[in-house]
Amino acid sequence: MQQVKESIPGYTFGAKEVPTSPVSLQALAQLKISVGFTQDDVRYLALAGDVLADQTKVIVAHWRSGIIASIPHLARHSRDPDAQALPEYLARSNRRFEQWILDTCRRPYDQDWLNYQQEIALRHTSVKKNQTDQVKSTLYIPLRDIIAFVTVMNDTIKPYLGAKGHTADDVEKMHKAWRNSMQLQIALFAKPYSDSKLALDEW
Repeated sequence: MQQVKESIPGYTFGAKEVPTSPVSLQALAQLKISVGFTQDDVRYLALAGDVLADQTKVIVAHWRSGIIASIPHLARHSRDPDAQALPEYLARSNRRFEQWILDTCRRPYDQDWLNYQQEIALRHTSVKKNQTDQVKSTLYIPLRDIIAFVTVMNDTIKPYLGAKGHTADDVEKMHKAWRNSMQLQIALFAKPYSDSKLALDEW
């Protein structure tokens, strides 16, 4: 599995310290059916991984610097309590964000992937936010903002999918596969947010 860097701070995919997801593989299979996620999506996500592999840094910069940075209620989540920039935190989390693109496209959606979905979600809640990089920032990112921003990621990823000269049909199929994965992942992200013992009132 290709990584955007040989070493990514805080990236623990498949590590023993990542707890087992409370979502079962059977529930994941049912979610795939609900979303309409098929083997064609798996195939076209793999193609998307090839297309996006050398564009991840630009894509994340587009999302973070080009969009999020200009929206105060989103930008604050990577800044300190005085709204000052945390450049090292941003750099570290950007690398993980880049790797997430590759993981979305190239990882099998197996137990390790399912476990890491829970881990990523928890790192957006008050349970684990800021712990990975030992920073002081907002306590959590509201689930509503995560769900809403998925639309932005879906819209803005398409030009990158079309950047390598693939047919319009292939680009559409890659884009569909990406959107289906985003819907699947956001459904999994909702799990810790909906557990009142973990993330109380963090909608």
